[in-house]
Amino acid sequence: MKKNSILILHICFLLTSTISFAQSDSTIDSLLIAKIKENGIVGMGAAIIVDKKLVWSNGYGFKDKENKIPFTTSTIMNIGSIAKTFTGVCLMKAVEMGLLNLDEDINLYLPFKVSNPYFPKEKITLRQLSTHTSSLADRYPFYSETIYLSDGKQRESLGGFLKDYYTTTGKYYSKENFLNQKPGSYRDYSNIGAALAGYIVELKTGKKLTQFSREIIFKPLKMKNTGWFLNEIDLSKHSKLYERTDTSLKLIPLYEQTTYPDGGVRTSVKELSSFFISLLNDGKYGRIRILKRETVLEMTRYQYTDTDKPSNVKLTQLNSGIFWATKMGATRIGHNGSDPGVRTFMLSDLKKEIAVIVFFNTSLTEEKEGKYFEIYEELYKHGQFLKLQQK
Repeated sequence: MKKNSILILHICFLLTSTISFAQSDSTIDSLLIAKIKENGIVGMGAAIIVDKKLVWSNGYGFKDKENKIPFTTSTIMNIGSIAKTFTGVCLMKAVEMGLLNLDEDINLYLPFKVSNPYFPKEKITLRQLSTHTSSLADRYPFYSETIYLSDGKQRESLGGFLKDYYTTTGKYYSKENFLNQKPGSYRDYSNIGAALAGYIVELKTGKKLTQFSREIIFKPLKMKNTGWFLNEIDLSKHSKLYERTDTSLKLIPLYEQTTYPDGGVRTSVKELSSFFISLLNDGKYGRIRILKRETVLEMTRYQYTDTDKPSNVKLTQLNSGIFWATKMGATRIGHNGSDPGVRTFMLSDLKKEIAVIVFFNTSLTEEKEGKYFEIYEELYKHGQFLKLQQK
């Protein structure tokens, strides 16, 4: 019996050692390096947050493949729709300041009228804009062909663009800019709707988002290398962006967006970690608080309920906060991002115990989209291991 016990203990030790080795930093490094090479990803950076503390981060591959400059956790790049969470914090700060109400008609705040032509008597609210239930739509291919600006092209004013898109006399107006759905009744992800929410924040605070977010987010959290536009960023730290096809790798010129509140933020894995921790920690990072606790709880709470939800949403698969959402079958919370040459993740488990941030500077084909999620899952598993190590 004693020999059997010793044997069992020995086996347990070997298993524990094997698990420990399998999850060690050197092994996760090797695994990630292999995966980005296998899938033709030029560079990536990642961070793991356990119990609202940054416990691991690293960079792989290159921010500049031609000159062999490594991608690090301090490398800057645009983060796609994760930027909407910054717009969300700015919106909630304006609510906290008494400047905005999430449930008022947006036309109380706008210098031009926005009305769904299919439901002209129904009001549209900031809550609907930020939960993608406003009935405002992104018209494709107009959106992708119009809002990305590179090679020094002049950016339209945000307000001018939105007026032209949503008002009947505007040069971009079409009934296709709206859904034939009652506002609040149907979920349809809208980037331009998010830009409209950001514009309303600018109108009521009297400050551009770049200035307002610097005052309430970037400066307090010491995000010195974060901004919205290329002229705010040290371009020597900015990643190049790439597009991978089955046969080639193409360099994508750096670009800006007319509708910048929906995806314009540029930051690093390192600095985004501080922002994400503050949201996971109810607005607080160390001794710094960017929003009141009750404000963050409202921003991150599930807005859809059994008795009040969009008709096309199943709560077991999706829910939404204020520019905040469940992902991956409602098993994660946070936000993702995708733009030309950009794929990003900023997601936590529902208990906010393990969170992962990942930046990729390479667009893959639609058929290979799942490869990003495979890498994310490897990082999440490593986060589970790191949490166990802390016990």
